[in-house]
Amino acid sequence: MIIKHPKQLSNPPKRIISLVPSISALLHYLGLEKEMIGITKFCTIPESLLQNKTTIGGTKNIQLQKIKELQPDLIICNKEENIKEQIIELSAIFPVWVTDVNNLEDNYTMITDIGNLTGKVIESKQLVTDIKLSFGKYSLKKNQKKNAAYLIWRDPYMTVGGDTFISDMMMKAGFKNVFSEQRRYPTITVEDIIQRECNVVLLSSEPYPFKEKHINELKKYLPNIEIHLVNGIFFSWYGSELLNSAEYFKELNNIVSVK
Repeated sequence: MIIKHPKQLSNPPKRIISLVPSISALLHYLGLEKEMIGITKFCTIPESLLQNKTTIGGTKNIQLQKIKELQPDLIICNKEENIKEQIIELSAIFPVWVTDVNNLEDNYTMITDIGNLTGKVIESKQLVTDIKLSFGKYSLKKNQKKNAAYLIWRDPYMTVGGDTFISDMMMKAGFKNVFSEQRRYPTITVEDIIQRECNVVLLSSEPYPFKEKHINELKKYLPNIEIHLVNGIFFSWYGSELLNSAEYFKELNNIVSVK
Protein backbone atom coordinates (compact mmCIF):
# COMPACT_ATOMS: atom_id res chain seq x y z
CA MET A 1 0.00 0.00 0.00
CA ILE A 2 1.23 3.46 -0.91
CA ILE A 3 0.32 5.62 2.08
CA LYS A 4 -1.34 8.86 0.99
CA HIS A 5 -1.71 10.47 4.42
CA PRO A 6 0.24 9.95 7.69
CA LYS A 7 -2.97 9.15 9.60
CA GLN A 8 -3.56 6.06 7.45
CA LEU A 9 -1.33 4.13 9.88
CA SER A 10 -3.39 3.33 12.96
CA ASN A 11 -0.31 2.84 15.16
CA PRO A 12 3.30 4.11 15.04
CA PRO A 13 5.46 1.58 13.14
CA LYS A 14 7.85 -0.66 15.08
CA ARG A 15 9.77 -2.10 12.12
CA ILE A 16 10.92 0.62 9.71
CA ILE A 17 13.10 0.27 6.62
CA SER A 18 14.62 3.46 5.22
CA LEU A 19 15.72 3.46 1.59
CA VAL A 20 17.08 7.03 1.78
CA PRO A 21 20.34 7.99 3.56
CA SER A 22 19.17 11.43 4.68
CA ILE A 23 15.92 9.99 6.04
CA SER A 24 17.84 7.32 7.96
CA ALA A 25 19.76 10.15 9.61
CA LEU A 26 16.46 11.91 10.30
CA LEU A 27 14.90 8.83 11.90
CA HIS A 28 17.94 8.47 14.15
CA TYR A 29 17.68 12.15 15.12
CA LEU A 30 14.01 11.70 16.02
CA GLY A 31 14.89 8.83 18.34
CA LEU A 32 13.80 5.99 16.08
CA GLU A 33 17.04 4.03 15.73
CA LYS A 34 15.51 1.09 17.60
CA GLU A 35 12.59 0.97 15.17
CA MET A 36 14.87 1.05 12.12
CA ILE A 37 15.54 -2.53 11.06
CA GLY A 38 16.87 -1.97 7.54
CA ILE A 39 18.88 0.69 5.70
CA THR A 40 20.86 1.11 2.48
CA LYS A 41 24.64 0.81 2.28
CA PHE A 42 24.79 4.58 1.79
CA CYS A 43 23.12 5.34 5.14
CA THR A 44 26.35 6.46 6.79
CA ILE A 45 25.08 9.08 9.26
CA PRO A 46 25.50 8.21 12.03
CA GLU A 47 28.20 5.60 11.41
CA SER A 48 26.62 3.29 13.97
CA LEU A 49 23.74 2.52 11.59
CA LEU A 50 25.87 0.42 9.26
CA GLN A 51 27.19 -1.54 12.23
CA ASN A 52 23.83 -2.24 13.86
CA LYS A 53 21.26 -2.44 11.06
CA THR A 54 20.60 -4.85 8.20
CA THR A 55 21.70 -3.37 4.88
CA ILE A 56 19.38 -4.07 1.97
CA GLY A 57 21.56 -2.92 -0.93
CA GLY A 58 21.87 0.54 -2.48
CA THR A 59 19.22 3.13 -3.16
CA LYS A 60 18.93 2.07 -6.80
CA ASN A 61 19.41 -1.69 -6.35
CA ILE A 62 17.60 -2.70 -3.19
CA GLN A 63 17.44 -6.39 -2.32
CA LEU A 64 13.73 -7.12 -2.43
CA GLN A 65 13.98 -10.60 -0.94
CA LYS A 66 15.93 -9.36 2.07
CA ILE A 67 13.30 -6.68 2.67
CA LYS A 68 10.53 -9.28 2.49
CA GLU A 69 12.35 -11.40 5.07
CA LEU A 70 12.58 -8.42 7.45
CA GLN A 71 8.78 -7.97 7.39
CA PRO A 72 8.69 -4.18 7.92
CA ASP A 73 5.52 -2.39 8.93
CA LEU A 74 6.71 0.78 7.16
CA ILE A 75 9.09 1.44 4.28
CA ILE A 76 10.18 5.03 3.63
CA CYS A 77 11.52 5.85 0.18
CA ASN A 78 12.00 8.82 -2.13
CA LYS A 79 10.49 9.53 -5.54
CA GLU A 80 13.85 10.48 -7.01
CA GLU A 81 16.38 8.37 -5.14
CA ASN A 82 14.66 4.99 -5.49
CA ILE A 83 13.46 2.94 -8.48
CA LYS A 84 9.73 3.26 -9.15
CA GLU A 85 9.21 -0.35 -10.19
CA GLN A 86 10.85 -1.67 -7.03
CA ILE A 87 8.74 0.60 -4.85
CA ILE A 88 5.54 -0.52 -6.58
CA GLU A 89 6.47 -4.16 -5.96
CA LEU A 90 7.12 -3.49 -2.28
CA SER A 91 3.91 -1.49 -1.88
CA ALA A 92 1.92 -4.54 -2.91
CA ILE A 93 3.10 -6.22 0.30
CA PHE A 94 4.03 -3.50 2.81
CA PRO A 95 2.96 0.06 3.72
CA VAL A 96 5.20 2.50 1.82
CA TRP A 97 5.62 6.22 2.35
CA VAL A 98 7.05 8.04 -0.69
CA THR A 99 8.81 11.35 -0.02
CA ASP A 100 9.33 14.05 -2.66
CA VAL A 101 11.57 16.95 -1.60
CA ASN A 102 12.48 19.63 -4.14
CA ASN A 103 13.03 22.67 -1.93
CA LEU A 104 13.40 23.73 1.68
CA GLU A 105 9.64 24.09 2.22
CA ASP A 106 9.10 20.53 0.95
CA ASN A 107 11.65 19.47 3.53
CA TYR A 108 9.65 20.97 6.36
CA THR A 109 6.54 19.15 5.15
CA MET A 110 8.46 15.88 4.87
CA ILE A 111 9.82 16.14 8.43
CA THR A 112 6.35 16.92 9.80
CA ASP A 113 4.78 14.04 7.89
CA ILE A 114 7.36 11.55 9.14
CA GLY A 115 6.82 12.84 12.67
CA ASN A 116 3.10 12.16 12.29
CA LEU A 117 3.74 8.73 10.78
CA THR A 118 6.08 7.57 13.51
CA GLY A 119 4.57 9.13 16.62
CA LYS A 120 7.30 11.77 16.86
CA VAL A 121 5.09 14.81 16.37
CA ILE A 122 6.68 17.02 19.02
CA GLU A 123 10.23 16.11 18.01
CA SER A 124 9.59 16.74 14.32
CA LYS A 125 7.96 20.12 14.95
CA GLN A 126 10.92 21.17 17.09
CA LEU A 127 13.36 20.10 14.37
CA VAL A 128 11.51 22.18 11.77
CA THR A 129 11.61 25.17 14.12
CA ASP A 130 15.34 24.72 14.74
CA ILE A 131 16.18 24.46 11.02
CA LYS A 132 14.13 27.58 10.27
CA LEU A 133 15.92 29.45 13.04
CA SER A 134 19.33 28.43 11.70
CA PHE A 135 18.48 29.70 8.22
CA GLY A 136 16.85 32.78 9.66
CA LYS A 137 20.19 33.78 11.17
CA TYR A 138 21.85 33.45 7.78
CA SER A 139 20.25 35.53 5.04
CA LEU A 140 21.63 37.16 1.92
CA LYS A 141 20.40 40.04 -0.19
CA LYS A 142 19.53 39.13 -3.77
CA ASN A 143 22.43 41.14 -5.18
CA GLN A 144 24.87 39.12 -3.09
CA LYS A 145 24.21 35.90 -4.99
CA LYS A 146 27.07 34.70 -7.18
CA ASN A 147 26.60 33.00 -10.57
CA ALA A 148 27.55 29.38 -9.96
CA ALA A 149 27.53 25.91 -11.48
CA TYR A 150 27.25 22.92 -9.17
CA LEU A 151 28.79 19.73 -10.56
CA ILE A 152 27.67 16.33 -9.30
CA TRP A 153 29.40 14.09 -11.86
CA ARG A 154 32.42 13.80 -14.13
CA ASP A 155 32.86 12.04 -17.51
CA PRO A 156 30.51 13.48 -18.51
CA TYR A 157 30.06 16.54 -16.36
CA MET A 158 26.58 16.77 -14.86
CA THR A 159 25.00 19.66 -13.02
CA VAL A 160 21.66 20.44 -11.35
CA GLY A 161 18.59 22.08 -12.87
CA GLY A 162 16.40 24.67 -11.24
CA ASP A 163 13.76 22.15 -10.16
CA THR A 164 16.08 20.29 -7.77
CA PHE A 165 16.56 20.48 -4.01
CA ILE A 166 20.26 21.26 -4.57
CA SER A 167 19.41 24.27 -6.71
CA ASP A 168 17.15 25.64 -3.99
CA MET A 169 19.91 25.14 -1.44
CA MET A 170 22.36 26.93 -3.75
CA MET A 171 20.10 29.96 -3.58
CA LYS A 172 19.93 29.69 0.21
CA ALA A 173 23.74 29.48 0.25
CA GLY A 174 24.17 32.63 -1.82
CA PHE A 175 24.66 31.18 -5.29
CA LYS A 176 22.56 31.71 -8.41
CA ASN A 177 22.35 28.49 -10.42
CA VAL A 178 23.43 29.38 -13.97
CA PHE A 179 21.64 26.25 -15.22
CA SER A 180 18.39 27.02 -13.42
CA GLU A 181 16.33 26.90 -16.64
CA GLN A 182 17.26 23.24 -17.07
CA ARG A 183 15.48 20.32 -15.43
CA ARG A 184 16.82 17.70 -13.02
CA TYR A 185 20.44 16.69 -13.79
CA PRO A 186 21.58 17.69 -17.27
CA THR A 187 24.87 16.76 -18.91
CA ILE A 188 27.01 19.81 -19.68
CA THR A 189 30.42 20.77 -21.08
CA VAL A 190 33.09 23.19 -19.93
CA GLU A 191 32.05 25.44 -22.80
CA ASP A 192 28.51 25.57 -21.38
CA ILE A 193 29.93 26.85 -18.09
CA ILE A 194 31.94 29.56 -19.87
CA GLN A 195 28.94 30.72 -21.90
CA ARG A 196 26.78 31.14 -18.78
CA GLU A 197 29.04 33.88 -17.34
CA CYS A 198 29.72 31.66 -14.36
CA ASN A 199 31.80 33.12 -11.50
CA VAL A 200 32.07 30.03 -9.33
CA VAL A 201 32.11 26.28 -9.91
CA LEU A 202 31.21 24.10 -6.92
CA LEU A 203 32.47 20.50 -7.03
CA SER A 204 30.37 18.27 -4.81
CA SER A 205 31.70 15.46 -2.63
CA GLU A 206 28.82 13.26 -3.79
CA PRO A 207 27.64 11.36 -5.71
CA TYR A 208 30.94 11.80 -7.57
CA PRO A 209 33.78 12.32 -5.07
CA PHE A 210 35.50 15.35 -6.56
CA LYS A 211 39.04 15.98 -5.28
CA GLU A 212 41.72 18.67 -5.46
CA LYS A 213 43.09 17.14 -8.67
CA HIS A 214 39.78 17.85 -10.39
CA ILE A 215 40.08 21.53 -9.51
CA ASN A 216 43.47 21.60 -11.23
CA GLU A 217 42.00 19.75 -14.19
CA LEU A 218 39.23 22.31 -14.66
CA LYS A 219 41.49 25.30 -14.03
CA LYS A 220 43.19 24.63 -17.37
CA TYR A 221 39.92 25.49 -19.11
CA LEU A 222 38.43 27.88 -16.56
CA PRO A 223 41.37 30.04 -15.42
CA ASN A 224 39.19 33.03 -14.52
CA ILE A 225 36.55 31.13 -12.57
CA GLU A 226 36.77 30.23 -8.88
CA ILE A 227 36.51 26.49 -8.26
CA HIS A 228 35.77 25.05 -4.82
CA LEU A 229 35.20 21.62 -3.33
CA VAL A 230 32.00 21.49 -1.28
CA ASN A 231 30.42 19.01 1.09
CA GLY A 232 27.44 17.63 -0.82
CA ILE A 233 25.65 16.63 2.36
CA PHE A 234 24.88 20.24 3.21
CA PHE A 235 23.42 20.85 -0.26
CA SER A 236 21.59 17.59 -0.92
CA TRP A 237 20.66 15.86 2.37
CA TYR A 238 17.28 17.04 3.56
CA GLY A 239 16.10 16.33 7.09
CA SER A 240 18.13 16.73 10.27
CA GLU A 241 21.45 17.35 8.49
CA LEU A 242 20.08 20.74 7.43
CA LEU A 243 20.65 21.93 11.00
CA ASN A 244 24.29 22.45 10.01
CA SER A 245 23.81 23.70 6.44
CA ALA A 246 23.34 27.42 7.14
CA GLU A 247 26.54 27.64 9.18
CA TYR A 248 28.40 25.75 6.46
CA PHE A 249 27.08 28.15 3.81
CA LYS A 250 28.26 31.09 5.87
CA GLU A 251 31.77 29.64 6.07
CA LEU A 252 31.76 28.81 2.36
CA ASN A 253 30.85 32.38 1.43
CA ASN A 254 33.75 33.64 3.48
CA ILE A 255 36.04 31.50 1.33
CA VAL A 256 34.55 32.47 -2.04
CA SER A 257 36.09 35.81 -3.01
CA VAL A 258 33.73 36.67 -5.89
CA LYS A 259 31.42 39.55 -4.97
